[in-house]
Amino acid sequence: MDVLRTPESRFEDLKDYAFAAHYQDVHAQDGTLLRMHYVDEGPRDGDLILCLHGQPSWSYLYRKMIPILSDAGYRVIAPDLIGFGKSDKPGSVDDYTYAGHVDWLNQFLAALDLTGLTLMCQDWGGLLGLRAVGDQPERFKRLVIANTGLPNTTTLTDDVSGMLGQMYPMVPVPTAAMVQEQFAGGAPGAFLYWVKYCAEAPDFSVRDVFGLLSSISDQAVLDGYEAPFPNGDYVAGARKFPSCVPLLPQHKADRLAGDAAWAVLEARNYPVLTAFSDGDPVTKGGEQAFIQRLGNVKNVTIRGAGHFLQEDQPESLSREIIAFIQET
Repeated sequence: MDVLRTPESRFEDLKDYAFAAHYQDVHAQDGTLLRMHYVDEGPRDGDLILCLHGQPSWSYLYRKMIPILSDAGYRVIAPDLIGFGKSDKPGSVDDYTYAGHVDWLNQFLAALDLTGLTLMCQDWGGLLGLRAVGDQPERFKRLVIANTGLPNTTTLTDDVSGMLGQMYPMVPVPTAAMVQEQFAGGAPGAFLYWVKYCAEAPDFSVRDVFGLLSSISDQAVLDGYEAPFPNGDYVAGARKFPSCVPLLPQHKADRLAGDAAWAVLEARNYPVLTAFSDGDPVTKGGEQAFIQRLGNVKNVTIRGAGHFLQEDQPESLSREIIAFIQET
């Protein structure tokens, strides 16, 4: 496995990101050693909050929330998933799988022996974090679920998966603008456009993704999100993530693994806060699955936020998390 490591110079003087770097080694399936970066802020004896990002962000997404939560007395750990941020980046899209990402996260949690965790997960942070809860339920105490989901055979039946498998070859290789049009129109196959854009578009750009899914206009902030990716050689992980969502027939094993994680969530009855935003075209309505299937759910709507609600409404989201922890 060929592994890239973003030069440290790319992370110098980033806006609002002056956290000390910490690293933990994990192993790829072939034995390759990979360095995983994480932020660790707040009092050592504070209740632990694990903040997981998605695609194509990194711990930079939590830069506004980390001081709020740590100042409130919580210890905040925000890792960069493999392929993102300051973590190592396997160079081929074939190096990334859903199961592989779950395994890397499980290794990270076990190596640091993190327990009593409040999980804060968004986007792929949920698809991975909730699977980790299923694998290591004893490490978690409560869950904050925001703008994400946990695919399984109930929501993605064999019939639905087969239909999506037939549709995918007919989807043209889109531009970012075409993806935005599909999401805005609420087309049933909109997510397939997103998958194909990330996987095949020759002009794929992390900056364009934030243009598609956010209203960020501050170029210094966009520079921060783009910092981990000096050129196209570094974006294999970002390109592959949407293709790992277990939509298609060949992803049945991942949907079954989702079933197993759901079973743990239902049995453990963790306190759950669903905090979806009011302006995310990707996950709109996704909180309903958690509200309907889990019995101990507090639901709030984060208003005035898009997909990256940590970026758009960090104060509101942080306040809801703090209140939720205090209540539970």
